[in-house]
Amino acid sequence: MTERTRAREREAEAEVSDTRLYSPKYVDWTLAEIERSKVGRIVVRNRDRPWDVSAQAQSKRYLSPHEPELQDTALQDWEVFIQTIPVRSGKHRHQGGLIIFVLEGRGHSVIDGVRYDWETGDAMLLPLTPNGVEHQHFNDDPDRPAEWIAFVYWPLFKSAGSETQQIETSPIYDTWMAREKQKENEMTTTAPARKRKT
Repeated sequence: MTERTRAREREAEAEVSDTRLYSPKYVDWTLAEIERSKVGRIVVRNRDRPWDVSAQAQSKRYLSPHEPELQDTALQDWEVFIQTIPVRSGKHRHQGGLIIFVLEGRGHSVIDGVRYDWETGDAMLLPLTPNGVEHQHFNDDPDRPAEWIAFVYWPLFKSAGSETQQIETSPIYDTWMAREKQKENEMTTTAPARKRKT
């Protein structure tokens, strides 16, 4: 058997003009996260947070890496929000990994076609599944809305490849959008006509 010898040519050293200083942004990001943990806001006051309307329902966010007004909090990896459901939420599909704790009321959720009843003090866990979890929440008490708080840990949510697919919108959203459309139409029909230049 013959021996083979392989010679490897050494690459030329980079010229100074071809060289850059490597300072990865994740180091800066990590240092900023550490600093935020030390000096960030600890208390997020209920009175300071607005109610939002979305395709899901009416909600109020207390922590979110996506909200500009919440960039000064000590934690940035969590999404924490309250949701109020007078009748039903929107139906949507996304990767699970979500924890919901029922603050008030009673109702049920349909998760991948299976009904789960819940009431004040119960916790619901949306599982991580390969194709995501289709779910919708319903209030079973016509006299008062149900309210729950949700906790999403964004690093897990993102690493699971979560993508939200809206299937059906909530009545709150539908009412809001109809009202906004009506305002827009009223502004269009009551706007003074422009005179043509001749």
